[in-house]
Amino acid sequence: MPTTYHKPAGPKDTWFFTSDLHGRTGRYRALLAAVAEESPRAVLLGGDLLPHPFAEAADAARYPDFLADFLEPALAELRDRLKDAFPRFVAIAGNDDPRASEPRWQQIAARGLWEYLAGGWTEIDGVPVLGYPYVPPTPFRLKDWERYDVSRFVDPGCVAPEDGVHSTPIDRQRLQHETIAADLRRLADGRDLAGAILLCHSPPYQTVLDRAALDGRLVDHVPLDLHVGSIALRRFIERVQPAAGLHGHVHESARLCGAWREQLGRTWCMTGSCDGPDLTLIALDPRSPEKATRRLLPVRSA
Repeated sequence: MPTTYHKPAGPKDTWFFTSDLHGRTGRYRALLAAVAEESPRAVLLGGDLLPHPFAEAADAARYPDFLADFLEPALAELRDRLKDAFPRFVAIAGNDDPRASEPRWQQIAARGLWEYLAGGWTEIDGVPVLGYPYVPPTPFRLKDWERYDVSRFVDPGCVAPEDGVHSTPIDRQRLQHETIAADLRRLADGRDLAGAILLCHSPPYQTVLDRAALDGRLVDHVPLDLHVGSIALRRFIERVQPAAGLHGHVHESARLCGAWREQLGRTWCMTGSCDGPDLTLIALDPRSPEKATRRLLPVRSA
């Protein structure tokens, strides 16, 4: 049976958000230290949490099964330490997280250490939270968490979802007809999302959150779009106007744009990633997202 969550003794209105930790233990240690010190009500993890599946890294070598060898024990130790002040952790995958690891994600959820959302809902103190991991097609090899966006169009240089590598068996024919737009319509399902929080690995299209370092790049003499976020997600946000969108995926966007958030109508959209070594940590009250703050926490060597 999953462990029952209790309200912490700390400031119950403060949530933490971060994304794109990529299995770097220094970032996780910085995050868990901040959680232990500040007792947020919830911690939302926006995907790309594991070491990159096609990269050699010191942390990946030290922890061959990153979830079992490092993250699950670290969360369990934090819960033992904080007891009733242990926050609600909510996690989604990102495009660099192999879907083959999903049973381990679910095992961590069964222990009550986090809630794992793969396109679904939870609620924290009356605030709905939608977790959605998929991103539009990328040039990268792993396709477990990629979808066509609004149609079967694929940007120059990118690889269609059915043509890449998958860590679990797939129906390639079915993938050709699935889109982020259709997913979001199903997830909304007539809900009033005015006070909801969207936890999505992809940022919305053509914002300060999805600006990629593609300046001057050409594929077959065609210049690449500098914005790589989801058109469907932007349209969804503009239509349903949730309280906030929490996003990651494009590490360099905040540096290139000099901004880490943008308002789309009434919705505040924020990025929890960066392209430096530090941990990006956003603190927000979900009922007043306009007051959110962002810190870059220094990461010590493991």
